[in-house]
Amino acid sequence: MSRYRKRLPQLKNRLFMTDGGMETTLIFHEGMDLPCFASFDLLKGEAGWATLRRYFATYVDMARANRLGLLLETPTWRANPDWGARLGYDAAALADVHRKSVGLLLEIRDEFETSDTPMVACGVIGPRGDGYQPGARMTAAGARAYHAPQIDTFAATDADMIAAYTMNYVEEGIGIVQAARAAAMPVSVSFTVETDGRLPSGETLEQAITRTDAETGRYAAYYMINCAHPTHFDKTVEAGGGWLERIWGIRANASNRSHKELDESPDLDAGDPVDLGARYRALKNVLPRLSVAGGCCGTDHRHVAEICRALQATA
Repeated sequence: MSRYRKRLPQLKNRLFMTDGGMETTLIFHEGMDLPCFASFDLLKGEAGWATLRRYFATYVDMARANRLGLLLETPTWRANPDWGARLGYDAAALADVHRKSVGLLLEIRDEFETSDTPMVACGVIGPRGDGYQPGARMTAAGARAYHAPQIDTFAATDADMIAAYTMNYVEEGIGIVQAARAAAMPVSVSFTVETDGRLPSGETLEQAITRTDAETGRYAAYYMINCAHPTHFDKTVEAGGGWLERIWGIRANASNRSHKELDESPDLDAGDPVDLGARYRALKNVLPRLSVAGGCCGTDHRHVAEICRALQATA
């Protein structure tokens, strides 16, 4: 892990926040149309660029006011070849999206970073298919080949790291880590779980993390859990084990609904921000390395504020 410490300040035992659920915020709170749940499409015009800057500004202000570190993450969760093709993006256009997205983060960091609020620019990778279900599964080698162009493009920018979110089966996570290692880029991998605490593909979190580590020489800087409510995985992590030392971050959903229920719901379940913060505080007792905290689907600045308030109270 020491090979990342100079480049990744979130590994230096201080709290870093992320944003909340970007896509659900833009769709349900700002009334925006995001085809295919793809916020990267906003980068194609000045109005979209301004929308993303305004969105990030809320979290920049929060991080600075609370003297917290901030992970700035590109809006590229859907910017892979399969999803991009649905929106008319070819490989060259997607590469341009990745470069523009990092440029946006660097522009924000140059303007607002302080010694009290260091900022990390993360190039985000999402699953090839639907984040809620495995669908057509790739081998690890297939996943490496599929995601390598995205990762190589990020590596050619000034992005600090790769952040892979909502991995729902192990082989895709392994392939992403292998591609990041080949590109000499630090990487974090975040797995999602169902209400039983297992990945949608059936593996336990422990199996997913230990297998990914075993097949990649522990190259990942750390692991996270995202797109699940704490009630879906709290019992899993409360069982203990040395593997928990590899979990450094959580981006939970606001709702305790299952993935299927969320997929079929026409409304936004924003849950209870105060309760969510309290659940993060309880998780800190069993996740000793927890230092990256933010939200996923249904969360916004209110949830992230309560999460950070609760975790700062444990410091």
